[in-house]
Amino acid sequence: MAPISTPQTPFGRVLTAMVTPFTADGALDLDGAQRLAAHLVDAGNDGLIINGTTGESPTTSDAEKADLVRAVLEAVGDRAHIVAGVGTNDTHHSIELARAAEKAGAHGLLTVTPYYNKPPQEGLFRHFSAIADSTELPVMLYDIPGRSGVPISTETIVRLAEHPRIVANKDAKGDLGRASWAITRSGLAWYSGDDMLNLPLLS
Repeated sequence: MAPISTPQTPFGRVLTAMVTPFTADGALDLDGAQRLAAHLVDAGNDGLIINGTTGESPTTSDAEKADLVRAVLEAVGDRAHIVAGVGTNDTHHSIELARAAEKAGAHGLLTVTPYYNKPPQEGLFRHFSAIADSTELPVMLYDIPGRSGVPISTETIVRLAEHPRIVANKDAKGDLGRASWAITRSGLAWYSGDDMLNLPLLS
């Protein structure tokens, strides 16, 4: 059965940020990744996020990231949305990753706030806009200031929502008041990025 995709759930309803298996000698374990992906979909996930920080994306090469997209797609076919993490603190590199993920067959992109650099809000707007401009895939923002060092302001989220390919936000910020404001004004699909936020955000 194909995964559900609606304006409210463009990447599916239940997504897992997938870990990346490695062999004992540190090589990418594509067979293990395929088994894990199939297990997660069989367990009820209709979306998988791969090459995110949970998937140790800073430790994998660009070629390995593309290989992982292809391997997971081969394992689950059209049973789940495959969302590829492409976020870095280098706009040009993120654009390269976005194009490579699209070429490898990903269904969508996840892009985290640039970490360490702490860009101003205008810098965030230009960074995310440039990534979305570089691809035909739908894009999910990832707002996790506790890790990246800088939040995406609600005003910036509303501005970014005007881009036709920016369709969702993964919220690990935990500011429910501002989230409610942004959900109402942006029209973006809103995904919880922290288990403790699942029920509050659903309400």
